[in-house]
Amino acid sequence: MFFGTDGIRGEVVSSPGDDQLAIEDYLERRAISSRLLKLVGEALTRTVEFGSNVIIGWDERPGNPDLVVGITQGLHLGGCSVTHAGICATPGLHNALLETGATLGCMITASHNPVTDSGIKVFDKDGFKSSPKYEDEISSLMIELAAEEREVDDSDLTLLSEPDYSFNANHAHQELLVVRLAEFSGMFAPPASQSLLLDCSKGAGSTWLADLLKLAGIDAEEVSQNAPALNDGCGAGELSPTDTWTWPEAARSDHILIHSLSRCAPGQIIAAALDGDGDRCLFIVSTEDGCAVLDGDGMADEILRSAKGEWHLAASIESDLSLISSLDRLEADVKWSQTAVGDRWLSAELRDSDRNVLGVEDSGHLVMTAPHPKGGRTLVGDGAASMIAVLAAMAVDEKSEAFIRGHKRRVSIKETDRSRWTGSNELADQIEHIAHIALGDLSRHGLVGEANLMMLETDGLSIGIRNSGTQAKTNVSLRLAPGVDPTIPESVLNRIVARLTEALVE
Repeated sequence: MFFGTDGIRGEVVSSPGDDQLAIEDYLERRAISSRLLKLVGEALTRTVEFGSNVIIGWDERPGNPDLVVGITQGLHLGGCSVTHAGICATPGLHNALLETGATLGCMITASHNPVTDSGIKVFDKDGFKSSPKYEDEISSLMIELAAEEREVDDSDLTLLSEPDYSFNANHAHQELLVVRLAEFSGMFAPPASQSLLLDCSKGAGSTWLADLLKLAGIDAEEVSQNAPALNDGCGAGELSPTDTWTWPEAARSDHILIHSLSRCAPGQIIAAALDGDGDRCLFIVSTEDGCAVLDGDGMADEILRSAKGEWHLAASIESDLSLISSLDRLEADVKWSQTAVGDRWLSAELRDSDRNVLGVEDSGHLVMTAPHPKGGRTLVGDGAASMIAVLAAMAVDEKSEAFIRGHKRRVSIKETDRSRWTGSNELADQIEHIAHIALGDLSRHGLVGEANLMMLETDGLSIGIRNSGTQAKTNVSLRLAPGVDPTIPESVLNRIVARLTEALVE
């Protein structure tokens, strides 16, 4: 009810007068308030033992200080102790959770959403994101709590706003990345010395990642510090996996990273962009007449081409790696799985694998193992670590042949009424009919973890329609295997988008 693909997200507003209004504000207009986060905190305490410690981190959104106060109050009201991890990236909070041995971790962020938005991502004690079942439980508890008669004096709330402990998650994250740099250099090769532009979306890494990369001989220049605000005209959240630019187009771009690029010889990695909370990365590569995004699929391919041994690849439904007919071209022994969109589904699929693992979304989410502070390994999506892993893989001299990519296009229909698309209603039947007329018989199915997804597939072709779980938009994706003529599928995609726009946008 409250949670989407990756936590709770919405526009930050002033707190209303009571809990019921806070819930109504969120359900009716996706408005996030300190009062709502206080309810989240109280609900979380009902799922853990009394006295459990919960650690909270946050990014530099202007509304976050009030939200941190709200969830801290709620956790204290429910009998938990609270550790503040400070401003950090989401993978920094993940690491801090494991280092401190906290029972839950809460990251206050809205990832790539506009800086006016915020929200919360919840991690369990093992560092895995909350499951839909758990999120349903939290949602029900929030409604029950809002219906109870209970008031707390303002003086008491002031005391409940203060943390019991503090932990510098940002510093600990940097120390972990130094360890991971050494690991990736041993697994592949030390990254080659080079220069590149770096865009951390004015997030936590914008103050230190460029300096850390210098340890690997990479001369990185951070550009997002000149941006007006987090995620404002900068970062991976402003880029699409299929974006390309000619050099004149790049010079006119409103995106601070793309605008800053200079002409160079084709085939070079020239820039890298993280999203606002630092859990994903996209590269920019030079082309014959400009530059293009090297997306998560391309990054994963660089890793797998340089890998040896047994690997398990998990790819989301929007990845075109799942349309590659054979992995025999690789020296590594790779098995693959397809998952719903969201890095939690990649982690769930790879959690019990006895192989080296790699989860990929074309948006730049790569899930890999990292050292667990208490011993063993953990799974995490970390944009900075992904960047280092890809640069290390690229430095390998002898590697497998690159995969031949097919055709891919994704269209986001914005400002949609998502309640009108369920993946199984009359509108979904109409979309299936549009595709059937032009493309013939297609299998229609959904996928665990994607309640409103409709997939239409045949050999070498896949069309997926799903609501965004974080914003008021509906996404339509087309994926074609290498060698499939895109002409007719592209026309079908355009007709599907036109029909959905007509039906879903006021």
